[in-house]
Amino acid sequence: MRPIEPLPLHHSWPLYDLREHLAPVMLDPSLARNDAALAERGLGLWHCDLSDDSLTWTAGVYDIFGLERHILVPRALSVSLYAPDSREAMQRLRAYAIRHKRGFTVDVDIHQADGMGQCAMRLIAAPVLNEAQEVIGLHGVKQMLPHGAAPSKRLDPTIFVML
Repeated sequence: MRPIEPLPLHHSWPLYDLREHLAPVMLDPSLARNDAALAERGLGLWHCDLSDDSLTWTAGVYDIFGLERHILVPRALSVSLYAPDSREAMQRLRAYAIRHKRGFTVDVDIHQADGMGQCAMRLIAAPVLNEAQEVIGLHGVKQMLPHGAAPSKRLDPTIFVML
């Protein structure tokens, strides 16, 4: 779903709902652990360490953003590829997720770095907590969406954009 105000009301969810939001990937363990299979379907897993904002991506995320696989991607670069309205919504939802320990799902537009143009992406994010229940990172899934994909609050197993 494109960002709808108020953002937390329309896009965030409690952490106990994480499995529901990631169900299509989690239901097939062979898919969840197979980087190539995820990338072929326009899916990628990601992690952001909040101590230094370092990013870890699987191949599918690099492909969605139009970046060479396995390069070090500074968070500032990935954020710069979001369309302005999408960037603002993502940043606000990210801050809310960290502050309130909630996940979020939002469909955003990004400009691919390889010059292939703008594409739509479903972003699913959830906080990573340490033993003291402090947020130390964010992780989740990014799913490339075909033009005109129906809004959703979770991964859509019927949408697989072959990259």
